[in-house]
Amino acid sequence: MDRAGQDPAAVVERLLEAINAHDLEAMVALFADDYVNEWPVHPQRGFRGNQQVGRNWSQIFATVPDLRARLPRTAVDGDTVWTEWDISGTRSDGAAFLMRGVSIFGVSEGRLAWVRFYLEPVEETSGDVDAFTMRVVGTAAGADTAGVRS
Repeated sequence: MDRAGQDPAAVVERLLEAINAHDLEAMVALFADDYVNEWPVHPQRGFRGNQQVGRNWSQIFATVPDLRARLPRTAVDGDTVWTEWDISGTRSDGAAFLMRGVSIFGVSEGRLAWVRFYLEPVEETSGDVDAFTMRVVGTAAGADTAGVRS
């Protein structure tokens, strides 16, 4: 791969293209064999290896056949690429699929070496910011703060 192909922004652009083409093989090839996926907000979801990437996206493509991804914003700092994602489609059960958030990728030798993953399903039923704040700090009646660390 030439130097231009190893450019961190170009690697993420190829990831976006592979996702939108539903090209699982091309997509998995962009991830290093020892790729590290960290979910700081959900630590137990983290994993290592590009084989898990393949398992995850195989299921996603099968369940959301019209899935499309967009990158509204990106920023590059050396070998780190900050990306904002908007991923949408319709699940096979007819329900809307919509995830938004940020992923921070580390790129090495033209492949994705690691990520800090902050994407979440979009939901519109949890109330406004006041209700959320009360729920997080445990001041709402019946607040669910189990497992929440500040």
